[in-house]
Amino acid sequence: MKLPALGAFRAFDVAAQTQSFVKAAERLHVTHGAVSRQVRLLESELGVELFDRRNRAIFLNPAGRALKAVTTPLFEQLEGVVYRLQQESREGVLVLSCEPTIAMKWLIPRLPSLHKAHPDINLHLVAAGGPIDFTKTGVDLALRRDDFHWDDTVYAIKICDEWVGPVCAPKTCPASGILEDMRLLHSGTRPKAWDTWFRLSGVPERGNIRVDYEHFYLCIQAAVSGLGMAMSSFFMAQDELASGQLSAPFGFLKDSSSYCLLSPRPFNNDERNQRLSEWISTEALASIQRISKEHLAQ
Repeated sequence: MKLPALGAFRAFDVAAQTQSFVKAAERLHVTHGAVSRQVRLLESELGVELFDRRNRAIFLNPAGRALKAVTTPLFEQLEGVVYRLQQESREGVLVLSCEPTIAMKWLIPRLPSLHKAHPDINLHLVAAGGPIDFTKTGVDLALRRDDFHWDDTVYAIKICDEWVGPVCAPKTCPASGILEDMRLLHSGTRPKAWDTWFRLSGVPERGNIRVDYEHFYLCIQAAVSGLGMAMSSFFMAQDELASGQLSAPFGFLKDSSSYCLLSPRPFNNDERNQRLSEWISTEALASIQRISKEHLAQ
């Protein structure tokens, strides 16, 4: 007996899991119409309907439930085998996608500690931010701030809270507790960072000049060079604060966002992923503990 195409079974399985052609299309990165056509094709070749369609909604019927009981574990097993084969082909390489500024200013300077503690972990860094497609990128883990939504196919571990505050070269710091006639450096990657901080801190703002940069690390470098005051994560400016290149006249406060480590598979399914997540969490905690009393927002 000739079976229908595997793609049709995949479209059906995801639609059966989500109970929606629209959600299935989002997960498969295709159009709603493409999912609907694949399911119709499967039903035509099998000679039986798999969904009841009512008021633009779909519901698994008995035939659909019987088929889903087979396809779901089948695709889980297939994904598991493919994942293991890919892991073996990389010869121990662990690919971590990380937001560029966090990678440059926080993670890379701490990698010697990782190599010393876990010499068997061959880490390959990819600089990227925002949503990630693990299937298309071949990435094993992603370090991200939780400023976007991920669905239940992604496993997440919270690493730590985000701490933010204005930073500037010591010679350019305001003399009072008011931001007045200052050059405020804005980042295109976090366009609402200053607005959020003003709302949370209650610090008055008067007559400041807005200057825009594309990335966070450009804002931080501009602040070091005395070009204005940047809104920064403590993690991104920690080393410059310690060296005296930057000051934080208003301290740092939590902005209600967090850093998370994302994975396409449960962390306890891969011992290296688990060890890396524990190492990152430990390093983040150590960084937070270095926020001295003068760096805490009053």
